[in-house]
Amino acid sequence: MSPVEFVGPPPKQRNTKHARIASSLRQHPKEWGVVRTPTTSMRAASAAQAIRSARLPAYEPAGSFEAVARTVVEKNGDVVHRVYARYVGGKQ
Repeated sequence: MSPVEFVGPPPKQRNTKHARIASSLRQHPKEWGVVRTPTTSMRAASAAQAIRSARLPAYEPAGSFEAVARTVVEKNGDVVHRVYARYVGGKQ
């Protein structure tokens, strides 16, 4: 008996964090939402680019989501990096 079981490609995960975020954005088209608060502005910019380009399947097709990274200073003086995104249309 082989130590490896060959069963075909692994199933796609449909209930990932990103799938839930994308689904929520689709339910509120054209409304901006804060989807992440990364620790650095570089990570925020990278996450926004990943959403715009549909690097993750949850945000396909590319261009159906807009996303931007912003650094804001809260009333208490804390600096927070945010990723804002919204669904703008495309095939579902």
